[in-house]
Amino acid sequence: MIFSLFRKDPRRVLIATLYKGVATASREPGLYASLDIPDTLEGRFESLSLHMVLILRALRHLPAPADDVAKDLTDAFFADLDASLREMGAGDTVVPKRMKKLASSFYGRARAYDAPLQEQDEVALAEALGRNAQGTEAPAIPLARYALAADRTLKETDLAALLEKGPAFPRPEAFVGGGVS
Repeated sequence: MIFSLFRKDPRRVLIATLYKGVATASREPGLYASLDIPDTLEGRFESLSLHMVLILRALRHLPAPADDVAKDLTDAFFADLDASLREMGAGDTVVPKRMKKLASSFYGRARAYDAPLQEQDEVALAEALGRNAQGTEAPAIPLARYALAADRTLKETDLAALLEKGPAFPRPEAFVGGGVS
């Protein structure tokens, strides 16, 4: 009985690996150096949120158990945010308030990006990403192109490939200047 507590749950390992792939992609230096996401705490949250939105959109279009994977991945995302707040020294009384604000921000981004991604509307997505990810009123056209390309690629991936190989995101540098359309 006691030894079962020390066995790794294969599902948790898969979710942790998938989340690690999303988090790693969100920290790709080209997102900051080439696509102008500010390399700040807020910018890193925006990048992670964008990548989470993209992977959750892909999972939404896949058959079961993708919906369970999406729920577990979202739980892993918020657990990571909670742990990060605590690691930065936020106390037990402050963390719930900050988590509520972060959750509201994340779901707001998801709503703001969903329709433009669905419609493949580069202009609307660029405006939303400019406001949120870059903190400016200028449209983030290269970042929007990156997100649209990632959305297309992820939607072409089946659940087994996502879980085995992890999510594939394009290279940010490919979208600088004229970029990929």
